[in-house]
Amino acid sequence: MPHPSELSEKELIKDCHVRRQRRSGPGGQHRNKVETAIVITHTPSGIQGAASERRNQAENRKHALFRLRINLAIHLRTSRSKQSELWNSRTSNNRITINPQHSDFPAVLAEALDIIVDQELNIKQSAEILSVSSSQLVKLIKADSLAWQQLNQLRSTAGQHPLK
Repeated sequence: MPHPSELSEKELIKDCHVRRQRRSGPGGQHRNKVETAIVITHTPSGIQGAASERRNQAENRKHALFRLRINLAIHLRTSRSKQSELWNSRTSNNRITINPQHSDFPAVLAEALDIIVDQELNIKQSAEILSVSSSQLVKLIKADSLAWQQLNQLRSTAGQHPLK
């Protein structure tokens, strides 16, 4: 079964509850006359993604969905038996090529974190399995500050030194 961050928008939304609400933010006096804030909750896990920085509800929905995917990638683990086609398409010559704002980033991040957790937080072994260098794997995780904090917290809990 694929990680929820890998699902299409249509498939992911089936497992989610979408809520509109009013929130303070930019936009002046007209900002709060309509409910433009969006909170998307992944029902099976309770993990959320929210956005309210735009005055446009459709833009906020897009941002909230991306944030939900990132949060799912960071907090929800699945077991993997091999690298995905997406991972293979994003790696070559021991390097990972992906922009943290790209729609594929959450799925790639989830795959990397799944392997790292499966390998008992050993970065070198995980990098070998994923066919990338250790520094590239660390760089990928570091691209999202929350993922980086979560990984270092897991390592600390396991009695390992934090990554720098």
